[in-house]
Amino acid sequence: MAFKKQMPADARDHFVVRKDIFENCLVLYSVEDWNRQLDKIRKRINPYNREHNKFLRNFFKGTAELILDSNNRMLVPKRLLDMISVNRDVVLAGQDGRIEIWALDVYEKIDMPADDFANLAEKLMSGTINEAD
Repeated sequence: MAFKKQMPADARDHFVVRKDIFENCLVLYSVEDWNRQLDKIRKRINPYNREHNKFLRNFFKGTAELILDSNNRMLVPKRLLDMISVNRDVVLAGQDGRIEIWALDVYEKIDMPADDFANLAEKLMSGTINEAD
């Protein structure tokens, strides 16, 4: 796996996968990136608040730790593949430091027309390039 070489040596074989909150896909995180996500959540969540506790329960319900075997393969739990309706083929799509895992037939349907994408890019990104952070 080429992406494995780009990861820190102590985290190359461990990943976390979870059901995406907004899309019908799974998201594969390096352990390092997963820990960053958890830090963000921990700063905002109080486990003694019922609503926050409900969020945590549902957030972790669709999560699993994955470890590469000696042939650099990972086994994604069937319960997670069932959540995104995988029948056979999947697409791995890189997205800014994480990898989305889609059922092929679902992924092929999410494309948006080029003009709509251009309009969305303009709406979201106009006025942000070369601006101070």
